[in-house]
Amino acid sequence: MTQDPAPQYVGFWARTCAALIDSLLLLMIILPVTIVIYGLPPFEFWGDLLRVTSEEELYGLLESRATVVEEPGVFGGTIGFLVSWVLPAIAVVIFWIAKQATPGKMVFSAVIVDATSGEAPSGGQMIGRYLGYFIALFPFGLGILWVGLDKRKQGWHDKLAGTVVVRKRK
Repeated sequence: MTQDPAPQYVGFWARTCAALIDSLLLLMIILPVTIVIYGLPPFEFWGDLLRVTSEEELYGLLESRATVVEEPGVFGGTIGFLVSWVLPAIAVVIFWIAKQATPGKMVFSAVIVDATSGEAPSGGQMIGRYLGYFIALFPFGLGILWVGLDKRKQGWHDKLAGTVVVRKRK
């Protein structure tokens, strides 16, 4: 029996579920670090949150809490930026380079490959692909939704980096 040489592109919903899995895993790392840096909101905040009866009250409560949490200096600025933006970017790109997939993609036996050769993309392509997500999010996430419209299931970030996401061959 011969193997079908045509790649099997991974579609929008499988990639969306993979992204949700990855987001939950990152949250499991980032949330404890954030709590260590900023601490938990005081006990009365949670009681106030339960008593909210309108959207305006909720926004007012969150706004008042945000002004308390936003402390200038190393914790509020640099460390917050590193934990929220740089750490996830490094983790994702390292997974892409080492495994051609994040844990979420691995659940679906999906790998990122070079769109032309079908081989593992270069590190530069992977970094470009990550940065391409920011372009793909504007306007209104159209570049991400494009995965559902494209015949090769490429989002704009894939097109910019010259990659496709396919099922891993057994």
